[in-house]
Amino acid sequence: MKIGCVDVDGHNWPNLCLMKLSAYHKARGDTVELWRPEGWYDLVYKSRVFTNTYSKDNIYIANADQIIRGGTGYGPGPDLPDVVEHQRPDYSLYPQFPDTAYGFLTRGCPRACGFCIVSDKEGRRSHQVADLSEFWDGQREIKLLDANLLACPDHERLILQLAESRAYVDFSQGLDIRLTTPDNIALLNRVRTKAVHFAWDDPNVDLTGYFRRFVERTAIKSDRRRRVYVLTNYGSTHEQDLYRVDTLRGLGFDPYVMVYDRPSAPPITRHLQRWVNNKRIFHTVRDFADYAPAKRLWENPI
Repeated sequence: MKIGCVDVDGHNWPNLCLMKLSAYHKARGDTVELWRPEGWYDLVYKSRVFTNTYSKDNIYIANADQIIRGGTGYGPGPDLPDVVEHQRPDYSLYPQFPDTAYGFLTRGCPRACGFCIVSDKEGRRSHQVADLSEFWDGQREIKLLDANLLACPDHERLILQLAESRAYVDFSQGLDIRLTTPDNIALLNRVRTKAVHFAWDDPNVDLTGYFRRFVERTAIKSDRRRRVYVLTNYGSTHEQDLYRVDTLRGLGFDPYVMVYDRPSAPPITRHLQRWVNNKRIFHTVRDFADYAPAKRLWENPI
Protein backbone atom coordinates (compact mmCIF):
# COMPACT_ATOMS: atom_id res chain seq x y z
CA MET A 1 0.00 0.00 0.00
CA LYS A 2 1.00 3.60 -0.57
CA ILE A 3 0.28 5.74 2.51
CA GLY A 4 0.14 9.53 2.66
CA CYS A 5 0.39 11.58 5.87
CA VAL A 6 -1.06 15.08 6.27
CA ASP A 7 0.02 17.23 9.21
CA VAL A 8 -2.88 19.68 9.25
CA ASP A 9 -1.22 21.93 11.84
CA GLY A 10 1.84 22.48 9.68
CA HIS A 11 5.43 21.34 10.09
CA ASN A 12 6.81 23.54 12.87
CA TRP A 13 6.49 20.64 15.32
CA PRO A 14 6.51 16.92 14.45
CA ASN A 15 3.18 15.12 14.61
CA LEU A 16 3.76 12.15 16.91
CA CYS A 17 0.64 10.30 15.76
CA LEU A 18 1.75 10.39 12.12
CA MET A 19 5.24 9.21 13.04
CA LYS A 20 3.78 6.20 14.86
CA LEU A 21 1.42 5.40 11.98
CA SER A 22 4.34 5.64 9.58
CA ALA A 23 6.40 3.21 11.65
CA TYR A 24 3.47 0.79 11.84
CA HIS A 25 2.86 0.77 8.10
CA LYS A 26 6.54 0.54 7.18
CA ALA A 27 6.85 -2.49 9.46
CA ARG A 28 4.10 -4.07 7.35
CA GLY A 29 5.96 -3.35 4.12
CA ASP A 30 3.92 -0.30 3.06
CA THR A 31 5.36 2.85 1.49
CA VAL A 32 4.83 6.01 3.57
CA GLU A 33 5.44 9.67 2.78
CA LEU A 34 4.07 13.10 3.54
CA TRP A 35 1.07 13.56 1.26
CA ARG A 36 1.44 15.34 -2.06
CA PRO A 37 -1.35 16.27 -4.49
CA GLU A 38 0.41 14.35 -7.27
CA GLY A 39 0.03 10.61 -7.71
CA TRP A 40 -2.41 8.26 -6.01
CA TYR A 41 -2.61 6.85 -2.46
CA ASP A 42 -4.35 3.80 -1.11
CA LEU A 43 -4.79 5.56 2.24
CA VAL A 44 -4.22 9.08 3.57
CA TYR A 45 -4.13 10.00 7.26
CA LYS A 46 -4.99 13.57 8.25
CA SER A 47 -3.89 14.39 11.81
CA ARG A 48 -4.82 17.60 13.59
CA VAL A 49 -3.85 18.44 17.15
CA PHE A 50 -5.11 21.99 17.55
CA THR A 51 -8.63 23.44 17.42
CA ASN A 52 -10.01 26.04 15.03
CA THR A 53 -8.37 28.80 17.06
CA TYR A 54 -4.93 27.68 15.93
CA SER A 55 -5.35 25.76 12.69
CA LYS A 56 -7.94 25.07 10.03
CA ASP A 57 -8.29 22.06 7.80
CA ASN A 58 -8.38 23.60 4.33
CA ILE A 59 -6.54 20.70 2.71
CA TYR A 60 -8.65 19.02 0.05
CA ILE A 61 -7.58 15.51 -0.95
CA ALA A 62 -8.86 13.99 -4.19
CA ASN A 63 -6.15 11.41 -4.85
CA ALA A 64 -6.81 8.67 -2.30
CA ASP A 65 -9.01 5.59 -2.04
CA GLN A 66 -9.53 6.21 1.68
CA ILE A 67 -9.03 9.16 4.02
CA ILE A 68 -8.87 8.82 7.82
CA ARG A 69 -9.02 11.93 10.00
CA GLY A 70 -8.02 11.96 13.66
CA GLY A 71 -6.69 14.04 16.52
CA THR A 72 -8.03 16.39 19.17
CA GLY A 73 -8.37 19.16 16.59
CA TYR A 74 -11.27 17.23 15.09
CA GLY A 75 -12.92 16.60 18.45
CA PRO A 76 -13.29 13.46 20.59
CA GLY A 77 -12.34 10.28 18.86
CA PRO A 78 -10.81 6.86 19.37
CA ASP A 79 -7.22 6.50 20.53
CA LEU A 80 -4.62 4.82 18.38
CA PRO A 81 -4.70 1.02 18.66
CA ASP A 82 -2.10 -0.28 21.11
CA VAL A 83 -0.11 -1.90 18.30
CA VAL A 84 0.32 1.59 16.78
CA GLU A 85 0.57 3.58 20.03
CA HIS A 86 3.58 1.60 21.19
CA GLN A 87 5.53 1.82 17.94
CA ARG A 88 8.84 3.63 18.07
CA PRO A 89 8.12 6.81 16.07
CA ASP A 90 9.42 7.05 12.53
CA TYR A 91 11.54 10.17 12.94
CA SER A 92 12.56 10.08 9.27
CA LEU A 93 9.15 11.56 8.46
CA TYR A 94 10.50 14.90 9.80
CA PRO A 95 14.17 15.09 8.80
CA GLN A 96 14.19 18.82 9.63
CA PHE A 97 14.20 17.88 13.35
CA PRO A 98 17.29 15.70 13.63
CA ASP A 99 18.61 13.97 16.74
CA THR A 100 15.46 14.65 18.81
CA ALA A 101 13.06 12.12 20.36
CA TYR A 102 9.39 12.87 21.10
CA GLY A 103 7.00 11.00 23.33
CA PHE A 104 4.93 10.47 26.46
CA LEU A 105 5.97 8.65 29.60
CA THR A 106 2.62 9.39 31.27
CA ARG A 107 -0.91 10.35 30.31
CA GLY A 108 -3.65 12.11 32.23
CA CYS A 109 -3.84 14.95 34.74
CA PRO A 110 -5.80 15.39 38.00
CA ARG A 111 -6.22 19.18 37.65
CA ALA A 112 -9.15 19.27 35.19
CA CYS A 113 -8.47 22.89 34.19
CA GLY A 114 -11.26 24.38 32.12
CA PHE A 115 -8.95 25.57 29.35
CA CYS A 116 -7.31 22.16 28.91
CA ILE A 117 -8.70 18.99 27.30
CA VAL A 118 -6.23 16.54 28.85
CA SER A 119 -8.31 15.44 31.86
CA ASP A 120 -11.39 14.77 29.73
CA LYS A 121 -9.40 13.02 27.01
CA GLU A 122 -6.84 11.07 29.05
CA GLY A 123 -8.40 10.88 32.50
CA ARG A 124 -7.99 12.66 35.83
CA ARG A 125 -5.22 10.34 36.98
CA SER A 126 -1.67 10.61 35.73
CA HIS A 127 -0.37 7.13 34.97
CA GLN A 128 2.65 5.64 33.24
CA VAL A 129 2.14 4.57 29.62
CA ALA A 130 5.72 3.89 28.50
CA ASP A 131 9.34 3.62 29.47
CA LEU A 132 11.79 6.02 27.88
CA SER A 133 13.26 3.27 25.68
CA GLU A 134 9.98 3.07 23.76
CA PHE A 135 10.61 6.34 21.90
CA TRP A 136 14.24 7.26 22.69
CA ASP A 137 17.17 5.52 21.05
CA GLY A 138 20.17 7.64 21.90
CA GLN A 139 19.05 10.99 20.46
CA ARG A 140 20.80 14.04 21.89
CA GLU A 141 17.54 15.73 22.92
CA ILE A 142 14.22 14.50 24.32
CA LYS A 143 10.99 16.49 23.96
CA LEU A 144 8.69 15.17 26.66
CA LEU A 145 4.98 15.79 25.97
CA ASP A 146 3.50 14.71 29.32
CA ALA A 147 0.76 16.93 30.76
CA ASN A 148 1.58 16.27 34.42
CA LEU A 149 4.55 13.97 34.96
CA LEU A 150 4.93 14.80 38.66
CA ALA A 151 1.35 13.64 39.38
CA CYS A 152 2.25 10.09 38.33
CA PRO A 153 3.00 7.77 41.28
CA ASP A 154 5.99 6.42 39.31
CA HIS A 155 7.41 9.83 38.41
CA GLU A 156 10.64 9.48 40.39
CA ARG A 157 11.59 6.29 38.55
CA LEU A 158 10.73 7.93 35.23
CA ILE A 159 12.78 11.05 36.04
CA LEU A 160 15.68 8.72 36.85
CA GLN A 161 15.36 7.20 33.36
CA LEU A 162 15.61 10.70 31.91
CA ALA A 163 18.63 11.50 34.06
CA GLU A 164 20.43 8.30 33.11
CA SER A 165 19.89 8.97 29.39
CA ARG A 166 22.26 11.99 29.60
CA ALA A 167 20.18 13.55 26.82
CA TYR A 168 18.97 17.13 27.07
CA VAL A 169 15.35 16.98 28.26
CA ASP A 170 12.68 19.54 27.46
CA PHE A 171 9.59 19.15 29.67
CA SER A 172 7.73 20.92 26.90
CA GLN A 173 4.28 21.07 28.54
CA GLY A 174 5.65 22.20 31.89
CA LEU A 175 5.93 20.61 35.33
CA ASP A 176 3.43 21.16 38.15
CA ILE A 177 5.22 23.38 40.67
CA ARG A 178 2.69 22.37 43.36
CA LEU A 179 3.93 18.78 43.19
CA THR A 180 7.63 19.52 43.59
CA THR A 181 9.27 18.08 46.71
CA PRO A 182 12.84 18.05 48.03
CA ASP A 183 13.18 14.49 46.69
CA ASN A 184 11.96 15.03 43.16
CA ILE A 185 13.78 18.37 42.88
CA ALA A 186 16.97 16.48 43.76
CA LEU A 187 16.19 14.04 40.94
CA LEU A 188 15.41 16.86 38.51
CA ASN A 189 18.81 18.32 39.36
CA ARG A 190 20.33 15.20 37.81
CA VAL A 191 18.49 15.66 34.49
CA ARG A 192 20.28 17.60 31.76
CA THR A 193 17.93 20.42 30.81
CA LYS A 194 18.40 23.52 28.71
CA ALA A 195 15.48 24.98 30.68
CA VAL A 196 12.73 23.79 33.00
CA HIS A 197 9.14 24.95 32.47
CA PHE A 198 6.34 25.49 34.96
CA ALA A 199 2.98 27.26 34.72
CA TRP A 200 1.03 29.75 36.83
CA ASP A 201 -2.38 29.60 35.20
CA ASP A 202 -4.82 30.50 37.98
CA PRO A 203 -4.40 34.04 39.35
CA ASN A 204 -6.50 33.13 42.39
CA VAL A 205 -4.00 30.51 43.58
CA ASP A 206 -0.85 31.89 45.18
CA LEU A 207 2.11 29.76 44.07
CA THR A 208 4.79 32.07 45.44
CA GLY A 209 5.93 29.67 48.16
CA TYR A 210 6.33 26.78 45.73
CA PHE A 211 8.43 28.83 43.33
CA ARG A 212 10.57 30.17 46.18
CA ARG A 213 11.23 26.64 47.46
CA PHE A 214 12.24 25.47 43.99
CA VAL A 215 14.75 28.31 43.62
CA GLU A 216 16.28 27.38 46.96
CA ARG A 217 16.83 23.75 45.95
CA THR A 218 17.35 23.69 42.18
CA ALA A 219 20.74 23.33 40.53
CA ILE A 220 19.52 25.56 37.68
CA LYS A 221 20.87 28.97 38.70
CA SER A 222 20.09 31.08 35.63
CA ASP A 223 16.67 32.77 35.76
CA ARG A 224 16.45 32.51 31.97
CA ARG A 225 16.52 28.72 32.28
CA ARG A 226 13.71 28.73 34.86
CA ARG A 227 10.65 29.52 32.75
CA VAL A 228 6.99 29.85 33.68
CA TYR A 229 3.95 29.98 31.39
CA VAL A 230 1.47 32.66 32.53
CA LEU A 231 -2.07 32.17 31.21
CA THR A 232 -3.99 35.37 30.47
CA ASN A 233 -7.42 36.29 29.09
CA TYR A 234 -8.99 33.41 31.00
CA GLY A 235 -10.88 34.98 33.89
CA SER A 236 -7.99 37.19 35.01
CA THR A 237 -7.66 40.95 35.19
CA HIS A 238 -4.71 42.89 33.80
CA GLU A 239 -3.61 43.62 37.38
CA GLN A 240 -3.59 39.89 38.17
CA ASP A 241 -1.61 39.15 35.02
CA LEU A 242 0.97 41.82 35.77
CA TYR A 243 1.23 40.69 39.40
CA ARG A 244 2.17 37.15 38.34
CA VAL A 245 4.70 38.41 35.81
CA ASP A 246 6.35 40.80 38.27
CA THR A 247 6.30 38.25 41.12
CA LEU A 248 7.93 35.56 38.98
CA ARG A 249 10.65 37.92 37.81
CA GLY A 250 11.29 38.97 41.39
CA LEU A 251 11.64 35.32 42.44
CA GLY A 252 14.18 34.59 39.71
CA PHE A 253 12.00 33.05 36.98
CA ASP A 254 11.51 33.99 33.34
CA PRO A 255 7.76 34.42 32.65
CA TYR A 256 6.20 33.70 29.27
CA VAL A 257 2.70 35.01 28.61
CA MET A 258 0.16 32.69 26.98
CA VAL A 259 -3.04 34.35 25.73
CA TYR A 260 -6.19 32.23 25.73
CA ASP A 261 -8.33 32.90 22.64
CA ARG A 262 -6.04 35.67 21.46
CA PRO A 263 -8.52 37.28 19.02
CA SER A 264 -10.81 38.17 21.95
CA ALA A 265 -8.02 39.47 24.20
CA PRO A 266 -8.06 43.20 25.07
CA PRO A 267 -5.23 45.35 23.64
CA ILE A 268 -3.57 45.69 27.06
CA THR A 269 -3.17 41.90 27.27
CA ARG A 270 -1.64 41.66 23.81
CA HIS A 271 0.78 44.47 24.73
CA LEU A 272 1.68 42.63 27.93
CA GLN A 273 2.43 39.51 25.89
CA ARG A 274 4.72 41.43 23.52
CA TRP A 275 6.54 43.12 26.39
CA VAL A 276 7.14 39.91 28.35
CA ASN A 277 7.88 37.52 25.47
CA ASN A 278 10.28 39.81 23.64
CA LYS A 279 13.12 39.22 26.06
CA ARG A 280 15.28 42.04 24.71
CA ILE A 281 12.50 44.49 25.60
CA PHE A 282 11.58 42.71 28.84
CA HIS A 283 15.12 42.93 30.23
CA THR A 284 15.58 46.52 29.06
CA VAL A 285 12.22 48.04 30.05
CA ARG A 286 11.86 46.89 33.62
CA ASP A 287 8.39 48.35 34.29
CA PHE A 288 5.39 47.65 32.07
CA ALA A 289 4.18 51.20 32.72
CA ASP A 290 7.25 52.40 30.81
CA TYR A 291 6.60 50.19 27.79
CA ALA A 292 5.77 52.67 25.01
CA PRO A 293 2.79 50.91 23.33
CA ALA A 294 1.15 50.41 26.73
CA LYS A 295 1.74 54.05 27.68
CA ARG A 296 0.00 55.21 24.49
CA LEU A 297 -2.93 52.93 25.24
CA TRP A 298 -3.34 54.33 28.75
CA GLU A 299 -2.96 57.92 27.59
CA ASN A 300 -5.50 57.43 24.76
CA PRO A 301 -7.96 54.81 26.00
CA ILE A 302 -10.40 53.36 23.51
